[in-house]
Amino acid sequence: MMPFALITGGSKGIGKCIATELATRKYPVLLVARDEKSLQEHATTLSNTYGIEAHYLALDLGQAGATQILMDWIHSNNYNVGILVNNAGYGLSGPFSKYSAEAHIEMMRVNMEVPVALTAALLPMLTRNSPSYILNIASSAAYQAVPGLSAYAASKAFILNFSRGLRHELKNTGVYVTAVSPGSTDTNFANRADVGPKALKTAEKVNMTPEAVAKIAVTALFNKKPEVITGFINKLGAFLVWLLPKKLAESTAASLYGL
Repeated sequence: MMPFALITGGSKGIGKCIATELATRKYPVLLVARDEKSLQEHATTLSNTYGIEAHYLALDLGQAGATQILMDWIHSNNYNVGILVNNAGYGLSGPFSKYSAEAHIEMMRVNMEVPVALTAALLPMLTRNSPSYILNIASSAAYQAVPGLSAYAASKAFILNFSRGLRHELKNTGVYVTAVSPGSTDTNFANRADVGPKALKTAEKVNMTPEAVAKIAVTALFNKKPEVITGFINKLGAFLVWLLPKKLAESTAASLYGL
């Protein structure tokens, strides 16, 4: 039997579509997210449509001890994991002072701490199951400072650099690490992040579908690509950020968030 693919944030958006892409390749899946109803519906759909095993755990990864709860679930059910998709994450938009320290820390726990903890906990199993894969979902925001998404952009820069370093460390183990950086995608991200109307309007012009992002991500994963930015506009943006003065790039981003 093929090993399971564990997908965090697997009930909606990019994570849901990555689960579907993997199911089309006959990988059994483990879905983790907060919304039990959506998880149950998607797991049932995947199982019925593709004839695979699909299990789910309703869990808020922002809560203290969430990683241990998830690992206990995996071990108690003897799920053998060969693909880890660190997809769960969210942002908080607007001035940094708009949110409490606790709100920022909870976001950074989901975006940074959970991927690191899950990678550490699952690495022995992934090594035994090699060739195996780690797919980390970063963001096009990882390539520059983004006033109005300061902590979020920093958390995704962390994921990008964590992926780059880890890939090098694991190069002789048969565990392959890929970082995928989507830009604006038609998901619930903007609503949860409380993105303002100006930034929303700009995003709508360049939105990619989560299905398109997932297809690019899974293809990159199995092609063992180290790093992928989805979409021409996002690739161009990352290049321009590298080319242009930082102050100009940052002031342009700030204007989108009314700062």
